[in-house]
Amino acid sequence: MVSRMTEYLLLKLLHIVFFVYWLGGDLGTFYASKFVAKEGLSAQQRSTALTIMMGVDQGPRICMALILGPGIQMAYNNGLITMPVWGMVAVWLVCAIWLAMVLAIHFGHGKAFVAPLTKFDFKFRIVVILACFAAALDTLLSASPLVVHAEYLAWKLIVFAALVMCGLGIRVMLKPFVPDFVEMMQNGPSPEVDKRLQNTLAKVRPFVYLIWVGLIVNAAIGMHLINP
Repeated sequence: MVSRMTEYLLLKLLHIVFFVYWLGGDLGTFYASKFVAKEGLSAQQRSTALTIMMGVDQGPRICMALILGPGIQMAYNNGLITMPVWGMVAVWLVCAIWLAMVLAIHFGHGKAFVAPLTKFDFKFRIVVILACFAAALDTLLSASPLVVHAEYLAWKLIVFAALVMCGLGIRVMLKPFVPDFVEMMQNGPSPEVDKRLQNTLAKVRPFVYLIWVGLIVNAAIGMHLINP
């Protein structure tokens, strides 16, 4: 009994830590991004801001990849969801693969595998989104035995899938940023390039705000609807 409670508390702590670092890291990344395209700053100052931004952003990326593991494991251990053991193994395997890709892409600057891995990572996240939506909607619409005591877990899955979608939206909207930033580093800041960088970042902000709202919604569900 003590062992089981210790495991539960550890999983709960991990789940909370991932939430905190995801939201907190997102706030830090958002703040640092303002200096990347800020008029009056030199190219080197902006490069430093970008380095800080990308470093801080690894926190949210890692937490997104891992947060499903302890969350679903807690629900499984407490009997809130029913699935075969291999299902839980698959959840942790997805988290491990996701984490490995995040780290490989971040630390593999200049390596040939980064570009194809980034494309695979994009498709991988789409599969995760579809799987979360499928499991949640099956539970809500057809009284599936997946969630036996807590349908609100299905809503947490839906919100999580939406958060991953927002992350993909950010990635798509940021595509013009890289060539514009490279141009700025090569030729120096200019009003034209600054405007393009600022416009790109402005298109990303709605997705960032939605992520913040979604994280708080899921935290509220976890705090007020899930019994320890």
